[in-house]
Amino acid sequence: MYERGYVEGEHFTIESCYAEGNPDLLPGLAAELVGLQVEVIVTSGSQAIQAVKHATSTIPVVMAASGDPVETGFVTSFARPGGNLTGLSLVAPELSGKRLELLKETVPAITHVAVLANAANPLTAAQMRETQRAAQALQVQLYVVEVRGPHDLDNAFSAIRSVHADALITLLDPMFISQRTRMVELTATSRLPAMYGLREDAEAGALMAYGPNFPDMFRRAATYVDKILNGAKPADLPVEQPTKYELVLKTARTLGLTFPPHLLVLADKVIH
Repeated sequence: MYERGYVEGEHFTIESCYAEGNPDLLPGLAAELVGLQVEVIVTSGSQAIQAVKHATSTIPVVMAASGDPVETGFVTSFARPGGNLTGLSLVAPELSGKRLELLKETVPAITHVAVLANAANPLTAAQMRETQRAAQALQVQLYVVEVRGPHDLDNAFSAIRSVHADALITLLDPMFISQRTRMVELTATSRLPAMYGLREDAEAGALMAYGPNFPDMFRRAATYVDKILNGAKPADLPVEQPTKYELVLKTARTLGLTFPPHLLVLADKVIH
C-alpha cells in the first residue's frame, strides 16, 4: 500500500484478526470485522474466505491466496467474479505432484512416502489427486495421514514413524503454515526427508519447499485494495493466479543427503 502512495494512519488503518490455526474461530472473527464496518476485507485460505463470505455479501473481499475459487463457489468465474469477492488464486493442485517429483529426484531410493493432509480443508482432495497421479507414475506408494487441527500433529507423526515411511510431503494448508515451527521440529525428530509448500518452511528447517511466493501474492493483493478504494467493483476485477514459484533447498548433513547438481541450478535459494 505504501508503494501505491498510501500512508497507514493517514489514508487507512488496519484491523487485524488471526485465528492462530484454529478454524473454529474464523466465523466469529469474520463477524467482528463486518461489525467494524471496514471498507475492504483481505484474507487468505479457503476456510477463512468461506467464513468471510458467509459474514457479508456487501463488503468487498480480496482473497490474497485461495484455492480454486470457482470450484469452492467463491466466484462465478475467474474473468468475472460476479460478487463481492475477488483476488488471487493458487489454482495449482498440480504443484502437489511436482513436489513429489522433486523429492524423488533428491532421494531416488524412496518408495514409501507419507502425505500429511488436513481433512478439514476442502482443497485437500484436489491436491491428493495430483499427488496420487504423480505417485503412480513414479512407482511410489503413499501413506496418507489426515489431521483436523494442531492437536492431531503429534499422533500423526507417530503414525508416520510407525509405518517407516522413507520421506514426507505436506500438502499446502493454512493450519500447517501456522504450525510451521512445530511441524519442522517433528519432521527433524522423525529424521525424514520432507517436502513442504513454501520457502518459509525451508527457511524454518525443512529439507525442501516448492510453491508460490506468498509475500508476492499479498503485495499483488494490495493492487486490488487500491482499485476497490478508488471505486472498482470486486465483481469486475478478474481473479489472478501466481506468477512466481520458488524452489528452496536446505542442506541436510544429518540426513546424509546431497542435492543433485541440476536441482541446485534450478533452486531459487540454497540454505547452508
